[in-house]
Amino acid sequence: MTQGRLVKLATLIVGAFYLVTGAWIFVQPHSFFDALAIFRPYSRHLLHAAGAFEIGLGVTVLLALRWSDALVVVLSGIAVVSWLQVVSLAIDRNIGGRPATDIPGLILIAALATVGAVARARMVREGATT
Repeated sequence: MTQGRLVKLATLIVGAFYLVTGAWIFVQPHSFFDALAIFRPYSRHLLHAAGAFEIGLGVTVLLALRWSDALVVVLSGIAVVSWLQVVSLAIDRNIGGRPATDIPGLILIAALATVGAVARARMVREGATT
């Protein structure tokens, strides 16, 4: 196996691991907690947040296989994490935090990351990468 293929395979496995594990944590936090967690007490919101970040890591790693521009990859990954955090805060709004300010603030960050990623991808496509 060439080094290039090895790097791609390792990247694919690592990205898939974080994406799948993160989805499990985000979608079924209690199942993850029962199966693997060694920490107490159970915190649904903490696990939702952890799942969102793991999904974001997985997506970012996998996007790096598709796109060579670091800013597109990073901003896209941050957008994914941020939008999932918005969902997490909405789901868990009745168990703490300050939903009235936290959710709109994070929507702003998610939107900025999304706009930045889309704008950067257009710049790269048009050949203007500076």
